[in-house]
Amino acid sequence: MLKRITPDELKEYLRKHKLWVCGEDGGERADLSCADLRNVDLSCANLSYADLRGADLRGAKLSCANLSYADLRGADLRNADLRNADLRDVDLRGADLSYADLRAVKYNELTAFYALACPESGAFIGWKTACGKIVKLEICEDAKRSSATSRKCRCSKAKVLAIENVDGGDSGLSAISSDRNSSFVYTVGETVEVSDYDDNRWNECSTGIHFFITRDEAVRWGQ
Repeated sequence: MLKRITPDELKEYLRKHKLWVCGEDGGERADLSCADLRNVDLSCANLSYADLRGADLRGAKLSCANLSYADLRGADLRNADLRNADLRDVDLRGADLSYADLRAVKYNELTAFYALACPESGAFIGWKTACGKIVKLEICEDAKRSSATSRKCRCSKAKVLAIENVDGGDSGLSAISSDRNSSFVYTVGETVEVSDYDDNRWNECSTGIHFFITRDEAVRWGQ
């Protein structure tokens, strides 16, 4: 359940958090986990190291905000304004960044789940589950590909290399249907393509061929 935060309470959270970041007396790390912060104006706010897990930040104004080292796991940032925000060392695992304005954000190699989970170019191997089996795919060199804030990826085009049992053995199948669309069939040796692939990488569950980079991830997903 989201906790309601009044404007005065939020102001006090920010005041104490600033003291905490500076190591001054009376400071306290901002615990805004699961807080209802929809459409609030946090432009230029110092929220470094803040706990924002599961917070509802839909439409929030976070331009130029310092969010470095913040915990944003599972936060809802749809339509948020994050222009020029500092996302270095932030944990974004499971956060929803659909339609967020991410122009000129600052991030680094420790910003968890911001960079693509799959190769940006070239062909590579991917794995997916279908009807209790594991499908081995070659993501085509010219395929569009993306990931959001988890290890699950999407692509527009892939060649089916094999259909295996979970334990790695040959399933004996030459074709298998998608779990989501029975008319979309993965046939060994053939290339499948999605014509309406969604180019917005942050729409994780949108149209496309969903897959993982490692076989183990695909197996765990199907369990």
